[in-house]
Amino acid sequence: MAPLRQALLHPALPLRLCWCYRNDMFSHYVDASARASWAAIAATLSLAASTLGGCDRRAPDPVTTNAQSETARPSPTPAAPAISAPSPALTRSDLIAAANQAASAYAGGEELASPDPLVGRNFAVRLPFGCKGPAPNASPEQVSDGLASWAWGADQKTIRLRMMPGDWTRSATLGNAGSAEWEAVEGFWIPRPWSLAETCPSIKADPLQTDVPAASAQTLGIAAVFDAGGSRLGRRNGRAYEYVIRSAGDDPLPAPKQGFRMLLEGRVSSFPSRRAVECRAPGPDQRPVCIIAVQLDRVAYEDAEGGTLSEWRPG
Repeated sequence: MAPLRQALLHPALPLRLCWCYRNDMFSHYVDASARASWAAIAATLSLAASTLGGCDRRAPDPVTTNAQSETARPSPTPAAPAISAPSPALTRSDLIAAANQAASAYAGGEELASPDPLVGRNFAVRLPFGCKGPAPNASPEQVSDGLASWAWGADQKTIRLRMMPGDWTRSATLGNAGSAEWEAVEGFWIPRPWSLAETCPSIKADPLQTDVPAASAQTLGIAAVFDAGGSRLGRRNGRAYEYVIRSAGDDPLPAPKQGFRMLLEGRVSSFPSRRAVECRAPGPDQRPVCIIAVQLDRVAYEDAEGGTLSEWRPG
């Protein structure tokens, strides 16, 4: 049995445990080296078990931890872009103020700031007319060009409104302003430029005054300009703006108490000087005549309350 025991306990063999038969009794022999090997194996298995047991415990993901610990913050709403409101349309008072400034600069030999802030602005100007009654001699044709008027028809069953634009194409005032590049210029006077109101004046002429002074000369006008080679839509070419109000029945029409109004709408243009207003005067003691260059988009007749009676548009 000794050789067998030695073979079983050989260091190259994986097991060092043997069972020997001696004297008809089983004896259990485990040498010291076998006990040491088993102790080493047990220690190794214990270490491996502890290592494998910790494999399922992964280190926490810092990104996940932060996402769970921090409260979600809503993304900021981008601010809406600021939208600038369009400039309001210029009115009668705005144009009169600009003309007064231009007249003062012309008389004083001053140069106004450039560029002109009026150029390109929209405007809407109402010109009251017929405040004292119908046209003299019952004929609107007797009224100067550039001024609106009204007249009775037969038996006062009709009222005819009429306005012939002035032909200012060859005006010396506009010629001196260097407007030779314009093919046509049609003019509209602004009566009573000292008044900012767009309605008839409340002052009435004294009926006891026999020597009624003539109306003041016109000193403020609107020039509808048409470039050479440009569109001719909207040009009157010697045709008046006319409209007839008719009675609904056989009864005569009531006399208008506050006259009528002519409405001009469009966009402020400029002279070759890049100014919207040009002024001229024959001498230092005469009030300058000032003209505002525009492009018309709409012309209309209104009653005293602002109701539209008739209108004209280019095209």
